[in-house]
Amino acid sequence: MGAGGALFLATARLCRRLRSSLLSPSPCAAPRRCSGSLGAGFTRFCQQGGEALADHARFEVLHALQLAQGGAGDWRRWPLVLRDPRNPEVAALAATHAREVDFHLFLQWQAANGLAAAQATARSAGMPIGLVADLAIGADRGGSQAWSRQAQMLHGLAVGAPPDILNTRGQDWGLGAFSPHAMQMQGFAAYIEMLRAVFAHCGGVRIDHVLGLARLWLVPDGAASSSGAYLQYPMQDMLRLIALESHRSRAIVIGEDLGTVPAGFDTQLAAAGLLGIRVLYFETAESAYKPPATWSDQAIATTTTHDLPTVSGWWRGCDIEWRTRLDLLAPGETEPEAQAQRATEREALWSAFTREGMTDLPLPLLDQEATAIVVDAALGYVVATPAPLAIIPLEDLLGLEQQPNLPGTVDTHPNWRRRLPAEVEHLFDTAEVRQRLALLNLHRSLSKTISKTT
Repeated sequence: MGAGGALFLATARLCRRLRSSLLSPSPCAAPRRCSGSLGAGFTRFCQQGGEALADHARFEVLHALQLAQGGAGDWRRWPLVLRDPRNPEVAALAATHAREVDFHLFLQWQAANGLAAAQATARSAGMPIGLVADLAIGADRGGSQAWSRQAQMLHGLAVGAPPDILNTRGQDWGLGAFSPHAMQMQGFAAYIEMLRAVFAHCGGVRIDHVLGLARLWLVPDGAASSSGAYLQYPMQDMLRLIALESHRSRAIVIGEDLGTVPAGFDTQLAAAGLLGIRVLYFETAESAYKPPATWSDQAIATTTTHDLPTVSGWWRGCDIEWRTRLDLLAPGETEPEAQAQRATEREALWSAFTREGMTDLPLPLLDQEATAIVVDAALGYVVATPAPLAIIPLEDLLGLEQQPNLPGTVDTHPNWRRRLPAEVEHLFDTAEVRQRLALLNLHRSLSKTISKTT
């Protein structure tokens, strides 16, 4: 069994233990029936969550019942009477299994309480933004949202991305998406519902693949990723709704605008007040790296993202080694050619670091000790930009080589399964990491950031 399977089983066992304890005969096993603040808080949460929350809890119960009976987890293969969330049979089953429904409502309540507490702690510690939540580009087509909001979803199509320089075969993420026509016909109800949920407990939201506000690459079921087509979305309407909900929540919005970008798209984002993302590797002009002062002040600045190589990994060509191993290089490209191109890029980047005073050392070698110097210079370069927010991924703070995720892979690369080198409490204990954090604090304290942008 792989690491992913073992983690799944361990999580399942934990959930069963939680379920067993919470559905025990004790008087307060169901918080709704408890007296005092516990019961009142739970009842208020359920009322505020409304139909969307109730539908999710019902879905979870039906999902568990189907699996227990040897059925399918995907609601599209359930008995017909259970595929419609408004069918009386669904309501009857929910009533019969009311304690199980309460259990899943309770889990959502605890998750919300945990996020709210984390955000409050972050703010009280002096973080002006605190948590930045992530809004995914789509949802599981066999999951809760797709079941409860069927009328506003596309069917038979999955969200993906066309072939590009990093993913030469295109991508099929298997996720469902809203129907642009249905959203407009129903007043964007489900979209607003989703926005309010993601803004509820954070100081910022990162919108994954924000290009989807303008168009989505949709792949028919069973077709190759490269055989998809773009579907246009009501971008201005969606931007207005995002602006409204972010204003209501007093939260910033970051749009992940990497990839194949339509002309003028970044201008539209900036006009709406959404921050784009600028990544060190891509900020070039005529084979040279742009000076930090010329970077956009309408986008966040970062060394890398979870889908791209870490600074150390990029410098040493670890991403090229992975793409070679998994046959993900561009058509006709060989590993020696890719590594030769990377050597040219390394020289150009180090030249930029030297020009901007980030280092006065000669071009480092490719060993791990030498790449620590590169990471330090990269951090200094990014924090020197006029971006209103600089984000340094944990992997770069720690100087790690391997990236968390390799797009276009599932089981062939250990996506989201790599362990960090220390327990959370001790991640920042080394002198090297503390030095990098000191650099960030020196150049990116709140007062300095405000003075740069006013």
